[in-house]
Formats: sequence, C-alpha cells, structure tokens
Amino acid sequence: MEKKTALPFNGTKEQEAQLMAVIESHKNQEGAAIPVLHKAQGIYGYLPLEVQQMIAEGLNVPLAEIYGIVTFYTQFSLYPKGEYQIGVCLGTACYVKGSGDILEKIKAQLGVDVGECTPDGKFSIDATRCIGACGLAPVFTVNDDVYGRIGVDDVEDILKKYM
Repeated sequence: MEKKTALPFNGTKEQEAQLMAVIESHKNQEGAAIPVLHKAQGIYGYLPLEVQQMIAEGLNVPLAEIYGIVTFYTQFSLYPKGEYQIGVCLGTACYVKGSGDILEKIKAQLGVDVGECTPDGKFSIDATRCIGACGLAPVFTVNDDVYGRIGVDDVEDILKKYM
C-alpha cells in the first residue's frame, strides 16, 4: 500500500495551548480520548502524529491506543483537508451511474488519492456514502456545492471553477 502524502505539520503555539487546555479539562475522565480527539481535530482540522503524541502523553495512554481510535472512526482524519473539500458519493445509485469513474478522473486531475490533500492545500478528496441526492446520481460535492447528473467529461470544467 502506498504511503499517503501529507503537508508538513504547522501547528501554532496558540493551537497547542488550546489543546493542552482541552487535555487538562478531560485528564482524569474515563473515556476522555474520543472527546479530546474531537476537540483536537476542531483545533487543527486533522489529527497528525504530532497531535496524537501530545494527546497520548497528556492523557497518559499509549500512542497506539490513540492511533487505533483515529484510524477506526471515519470522522477522524490523519490528513489535512483542503480549502475545497471534494466528496464523491459512492452510494449504490451514484456508483451504478458512474461515480467510480468520476472519482478516478478527479484523482487524476488533482494528482492525489482519496483522503489526501493537494500539496498547495487547495483540494482534498473523500469517498462518501449516500448523501441523499440519489435522484441526481451520480453526485459529488465541493464544500457545500452539489454537482449532480454529471459525467466524467464534466469534471475538468467543474474543478476549473475552484482553481
């Protein structure tokens, strides 16, 4: 399996202070890891190894436990999200109508894989499940913009709007 590319970690002292306050407020609570991880992701936008290490040390739990939680639950991300977050629906209706091919076109166009962010921090791609727009299948989103009833040939023009 290929290693996913990630932007270098650029946490600030202010973010670290926020995280330390969150850890301190949960330090002696049972099951504190998940709420701390949620808040940490809110602070940083994702959960790089450096943040996981701070949490593990602050809560006095093994890093492997923190990493296990982060990689088990889909709401946590190990990689930063782009300014424009693309979500390609791979639910049944969309997939049957070609969303897999659309996803491949987006990946090729941007040069990154699912879960990754472009080196300039502009775009990230996620494969999603049903977003409730089955009547518009196939569908993908760019932040809050929904694009439906599209084909592979539409991808380039849609992405150009955000470049």
